[in-house]
Amino acid sequence: MRRKMQLTIQDIKDNTDNNYYERGFRYFNAHRVLKCQIEFESETSVILIATVEGDTGTYRQDIDIDKTIGGTRYIEGRCSCPVGHNCKHVVAVCIKYTVDKDTNEIEAQENSFAQISSVDKWLQNLQNSCKEVKQQLEKEKIQSGEYFFTYRLDGAKSHEIGKLRFYKSKILKNGSISKGTKLDGYRAVHSYSYRELKNSDDENILAMASTLYIDFKYGSRDESLSGTLGYLMAKEIFLTNRCYFDSNQTPLKLQNELFHVVYDFKLYMGEYSLKSNLDKKEYRVLETNPPFLIDIKENKAQELDIDIEMYRELCNAPKFDKDEIGKVFTAVSQSAPNIEIHTPKSISTKKIDTQPTPRINLKDNSFKLDFLYEEYSVKYFPRDAMRTFYEENEKVELTKDLVYEQMIKEIIEAFGFKTQSVNNDLYVFLSDDNRQEQLIIWKEFLNIHMPRLKDDGWLIERDEEFAMKFESNSSVVVDSEASNNWFSLSFNLEFNGVSQPIAPLVSSIIAEFDDFSQMPEIINIEVSKNHFVEVSSKQIQPIIKTIVELFDKKDKNERLSISSYDAHLIEFMDDNVIWRGNKEILELSKKLKDFKGIKRAEPPKCLNATLREYQQDGLNWLNFLYEFKFGGILADDMGLGKTVQTLAHISKLKEDSKLTNPTLIVMPTSLIANWKNEAKKFTPNLRVLSLHGDDRAERFDEIEDYDILLTTYPLVVRDQKRLNEYRFFYIILDEAQKIKNPKTKMAIALKTFKSDYRLALSGTPIENHLGELWSIFSFLMPGFLNTLSFFRSYYQTPIEKEHDFERQNILNKRVKPFMIRRTKEKVAAELPEKSEIIKYTQFDNAQSKLYESIRITMEKKVQEAVKQKGLGSSHITILDALLKLRQVCCDPSLLKIEEAQKVQESAKLELLLDLLDELLQEGRRILIFSQFTSMLSIIEEKIKEKEISYTKLTGSTRNREEVIKQFTSGKADVFLISLKAGGVGLNLVEADTVIHYDPWWNPAVENQATDRVYRIGQTKAVFVYKLIVENTIEQKILELQVKKQAIQDGIYESDKQQEEISFSGNELLELLK
Repeated sequence: MRRKMQLTIQDIKDNTDNNYYERGFRYFNAHRVLKCQIEFESETSVILIATVEGDTGTYRQDIDIDKTIGGTRYIEGRCSCPVGHNCKHVVAVCIKYTVDKDTNEIEAQENSFAQISSVDKWLQNLQNSCKEVKQQLEKEKIQSGEYFFTYRLDGAKSHEIGKLRFYKSKILKNGSISKGTKLDGYRAVHSYSYRELKNSDDENILAMASTLYIDFKYGSRDESLSGTLGYLMAKEIFLTNRCYFDSNQTPLKLQNELFHVVYDFKLYMGEYSLKSNLDKKEYRVLETNPPFLIDIKENKAQELDIDIEMYRELCNAPKFDKDEIGKVFTAVSQSAPNIEIHTPKSISTKKIDTQPTPRINLKDNSFKLDFLYEEYSVKYFPRDAMRTFYEENEKVELTKDLVYEQMIKEIIEAFGFKTQSVNNDLYVFLSDDNRQEQLIIWKEFLNIHMPRLKDDGWLIERDEEFAMKFESNSSVVVDSEASNNWFSLSFNLEFNGVSQPIAPLVSSIIAEFDDFSQMPEIINIEVSKNHFVEVSSKQIQPIIKTIVELFDKKDKNERLSISSYDAHLIEFMDDNVIWRGNKEILELSKKLKDFKGIKRAEPPKCLNATLREYQQDGLNWLNFLYEFKFGGILADDMGLGKTVQTLAHISKLKEDSKLTNPTLIVMPTSLIANWKNEAKKFTPNLRVLSLHGDDRAERFDEIEDYDILLTTYPLVVRDQKRLNEYRFFYIILDEAQKIKNPKTKMAIALKTFKSDYRLALSGTPIENHLGELWSIFSFLMPGFLNTLSFFRSYYQTPIEKEHDFERQNILNKRVKPFMIRRTKEKVAAELPEKSEIIKYTQFDNAQSKLYESIRITMEKKVQEAVKQKGLGSSHITILDALLKLRQVCCDPSLLKIEEAQKVQESAKLELLLDLLDELLQEGRRILIFSQFTSMLSIIEEKIKEKEISYTKLTGSTRNREEVIKQFTSGKADVFLISLKAGGVGLNLVEADTVIHYDPWWNPAVENQATDRVYRIGQTKAVFVYKLIVENTIEQKILELQVKKQAIQDGIYESDKQQEEISFSGNELLELLK
């Protein structure tokens, strides 16, 4: 019966704080109210005695609810819990009293099930179900032109209804209600900003909704309608005439009469189940208590004449055997006498023994094969000859034709399909394995075999979802646009008047083929779901390769934005594709495919050298880079003439009036003199300015008068501001591995300089890891190898740590046109048996001042001695003076005077160490000769620091044979030898490189030392390096050596005569000047 006093959710909220209310509501939802007994009830007062299960025990509540004259409800709730007054337990009891209005006492019961059958368990649940309570509410009219709330119930895939949504709507000019703007449920209920939308119809709805929305911080902001509170809320919502189902624009109309639910026993496959008249596709059930039927076709809402618990139990009814029907019927009738349930009719038997009709059902990207025996569908599995099943009130005994079914299966498999069993059905799927092969099978099946099968009587059914389609006529089109040496390429597949970008279509093909050359002749590309277009692999394979190579260059419109640097990565020509627009990148790609196509560059007429064939190839390559504005790395081994090739290229540009600005060449300090001398020797038409030394600032104003500017890596940072004032024709880095760390100030500064072209020279562009190669190319052609992080993840890590040879090949292919490297072994046939190379260096300021100080002092001393003793008696004084100058050239520390010990720099030692680094990187084995054993000791300490394997032979060496064996056996890469101790009598053909650290007076002595390597038994080309400090006694000794060598070659024959050659007194005096 109806409660005498009405208590609302808002009344409960008004008598406790929000925290207790929220927790009390959760207790109510969790069925923790074990007992709720009404001791007294009138229209103005209620007394409740209840028991609630708490977290640590069970608590008793005594609750008085009084209604004041003004209509306010006052709740005085006492509880045995520690809080004691109007706590969460009191709130849970009050909510229970509010929503459960039909009983004087409701106790929560625990269900305990023994090991009983599923039918008996279900019947027990059914008998515990309770009935619904109904309540009728009134609604008010909405004034025209106002904004107001509308409500929508989400559709769901099952018969149940989804969540309640709030909308802000208004009446349109045509009189209809707009769908409106969806609102956040919690804010719609609680926010003051929506108060103007509420009218008297909505007050109770929103009050009840506030109860549903208290748990938002734990879950969704949309709530399903359920339970008794959901029923009350739903009914009021329907009565507003502003409630809609899903996206429908017609409001749901609440019907006055109840919907009568009727259940029948339905027989299928020998088992019975309960089916109701609710089982229609246009019906949805709103699971409130009692539930509502929503007819989405007629837009009607109608209360069901069945309790929600009863409905749910009947929905969950298990399958029944024939013998259990009576028990089920009786139990349902007794538990719910208002439920109409019909018993089944008597059963007849039907026998079938015929040849079936094969049936193919095409769906999505698969088809199912089964068989029709008359009107009955029978699966291929299990392979039992007899099938017995029940259809309505009929027993069917069917005999399968197993032989015929097997024959049909073999026909399907003969087409190339692989069949699979899925829930006893026979299926054929289009999978990702060997996808292209499968697509060909499917195409032949749909276009050729299936029409024949249909003619043979097979039943072919297509679901709406099946849309597999194949087209043959297509073209691959490339659209190209050019702007400022950048090209935008769009690859499209055109078919049947439609054009689609290729890149997003070929991901499955890329995944399927590790080796694109293994593609079949015909490729089917999926342009939309199950829609395939046939393309020749000759057309698509090079396109895919290009996309893979340049995938990081794609923009959001699937166009490739590439520079001319990437032209060689374009795999396709215009033979198999349609090319539209600018063809410059295509022509460049053709040229880059084969270096043999690069035209020969004529050497400059003023070149004082005859280029070897490989050097001519290098000049051609440099000219090619210039022609197409590329940067590159000339990575020849040391000694093969990187300098002369570079100078020849610059000289030719000047000769052809193309050198419009000076060229800046950056190098280690030790190479300044070498470049100056090489330019003077080979290309006298080039004007060279050294921007080195303390007085270099004065020379900056002369820059534009010169062709080549020489500076060093340390000075790049110091002079960055001044150098940034100019635009250079070329910036060339010699020993470019110096910028292997891209984060150094030096590397960063170099990238800021302006130039038309850039070039790197390095025999060892990669010393430790691939990141060094990225750093050089980031200077030469920024962006060519992408960002450093991309390079590391895509190239460096896979190649260095995972030994990914495919990724290695991709990188090799990318850099190949822009790096040329010839080793000594590769060009051995072009090399002389022995190559002599003079490496010049020059002092820095401190060492230069020391040298000049010693020279002036010793010159005065010699002049005094000659004046007093005569030239003939002054040889010792002269030789002592020359010795001191030679020691300063080798290393200031050799000179045992205080002034020399203060000088820390050693130009020649620095040159040697740089030289060793590069030679050892190339795998060279090296002899270093010096006539100063103390100098060998200094070199020894330096190579120890570098952890270079070495051995040493001087006059004081006792275990001579053991030291020699260390080198000849390969245990040492460097052999330090004093000129006198090892100049003769040794056979060291295991070496291929000789370095004369300091020049000796007599060239024959040096030649004898060189012959330790250059002798019978030597199988490799020998390189001899002489280290000379520019503008010193060493350069003059070298010039005298040339003269003496000419005399030796022309006159003397015996070794003894050669050893006796000496310098005259005047010649010695000349060396001091």
